[in-house]
Amino acid sequence: MSAESHLLYRQLPAIDRLLHQPEMATLLAEYGPVLLTETLRKLQLEAREHIRQFDTLADWCTDWPAALRQRLNQRQPALKPVFNLSGTVLHTNLGRAPLAESAISAVNDAMRGAVTLEYSLDGARRGHRDRAVADLLCELTGAEDACIVNNNAAAVFLMLSVMAAGKQVVVSRGELVEIGGAFRIPDVMRQAGCELVEVGTTNRTHLKDYRQAISEHTGLLMKVHTSNYSIEGFTASVAESQLVALGHEFAIPTATDLGSGSLVDMTRYGLPAEPMPQQLIAAGVDLVTFSGDKLLGGPQAGIILGKKQWIDQLQQHPLKRVLRADKMTLAALDATLRLYQQPDRLTELLPTMRLLTRPAEAIAESAQRVLAALAGNYDTDFTLAVEPCWSQIGSGSLPVDRLPSWAVTFAPKDGSGSTLAALTERWRGLAKPIIGRVTDGRLWLDLRCLENEAALLQELAP
Repeated sequence: MSAESHLLYRQLPAIDRLLHQPEMATLLAEYGPVLLTETLRKLQLEAREHIRQFDTLADWCTDWPAALRQRLNQRQPALKPVFNLSGTVLHTNLGRAPLAESAISAVNDAMRGAVTLEYSLDGARRGHRDRAVADLLCELTGAEDACIVNNNAAAVFLMLSVMAAGKQVVVSRGELVEIGGAFRIPDVMRQAGCELVEVGTTNRTHLKDYRQAISEHTGLLMKVHTSNYSIEGFTASVAESQLVALGHEFAIPTATDLGSGSLVDMTRYGLPAEPMPQQLIAAGVDLVTFSGDKLLGGPQAGIILGKKQWIDQLQQHPLKRVLRADKMTLAALDATLRLYQQPDRLTELLPTMRLLTRPAEAIAESAQRVLAALAGNYDTDFTLAVEPCWSQIGSGSLPVDRLPSWAVTFAPKDGSGSTLAALTERWRGLAKPIIGRVTDGRLWLDLRCLENEAALLQELAP
């Protein structure tokens, strides 16, 4: 080490001395001595490495309090809010359904203090954490009882473990789905200790196929809603009511995994039809499972509806404790379900329904305003335009159907993919990142999910 470097190292102040500088008082009050000490230690190591490489002090060494504050401000939360302009409303990677204000308020209340999670005010005794939400689900769907777990995969796993462990489960080949994250129904069955019996063909399954597969080892007749793909053309499937009748004939229970379940008739809002849990309950299906954070528009949760005799067994199974929902999930789910008691106000109060039913004309008007505000800042390198596009519902819901929408597009004037990549990378690095989609050599900002234009424009302000 040279004499010059030695002198530079000696200029680095001790951490204890830094912490006693008057300028540090505000930081100490805000962050405390432990975090400050650890951050200063990292800065000192970086300063030493800079001296070792360049034989000079780093520029920020002239103002350690400022450098410390800047470093503390750079800390990022694990989950960062973003602008979802991807064109997918229920984007799995971006958290699926945005919660209603009433649900957010309910979660805040649940987090701030004690709640009646497993406490019954009637008689001051221990209660069941699912009870209040289960009663509301029964009121909305006509089910005898309900069980809530932490997601729909857990719901299916628990249901199979209770109804058919060590037995055969009969399912149509056309319904052996794989959803995101390589989650496959056959794999879940195997983990639950069930033996899968496939019947029919990929495109056509008849009631006789189920009948021929029934044996003394059959524990469950199951249907899985193909919510994340569609088979069209020469097809045939068995209705739940037919399967229920067959199950009654042989004293075998029936179950349906809806995946993304909707509690309202989607066609009422101009959207494609989706099977509803209450329809299957009315048809006599013993248990129905679906998600809370897809078309329902609530928090991540798995909901199991059906006959009380089966729900009681689910609640008593050891896995239920492993898979149970916490107080925040139950609070958000309860508040979301209460909105369904006001179906005439769903598109106003429930963000998922509001975004799905947003008129294309309103999105086009928003796109024109955004284009006008951005054009002057980007038209040197890009050709900006407002173009029609198609949004998708997402999370496996109604995979074939699309929603008419409008987007602001950015086409690089030099035709370079690297220019486009640089723009998207820069926008992902913003305080509130902007997530669009790149296709056909352009960046598309689908504005269906943009409800705060001013916030977006402020983020993109030069």
